[in-house]
Amino acid sequence: MVSPEKLQALEAKFKALNILSSDIIEKFMTSGNKGGQKANKTSNAVYLKHLPSGIEVKCKESRERELNRFLARRILAYKIEELQTGTSERMREFDKIRKKKARSKKRGIASQNLNSN
Repeated sequence: MVSPEKLQALEAKFKALNILSSDIIEKFMTSGNKGGQKANKTSNAVYLKHLPSGIEVKCKESRERELNRFLARRILAYKIEELQTGTSERMREFDKIRKKKARSKKRGIASQNLNSN
């Protein structure tokens, strides 16, 4: 299950981005994913469509419907934020990780050059 703090944070993000629940079409479907008979019989995958922007999100990462619903809404919020501002919190995190990897790779190459001399 998703913690109440995370749900409140997501609701705050929706309010900040002016996303209304009435603007979202939500459908549930079978995931066809790992999980065996339980996943194939229950409708636990989530499909969301934000009508004003036309953004569509599908999530089938978990066997739990509520967790998939939370993850899909979070992805939708990131995509709408990216559309509105040009960048999102998620993209800033990716950039930070990419820069960190580049620095460590640079250090590894420098240490290899020192060792080869």
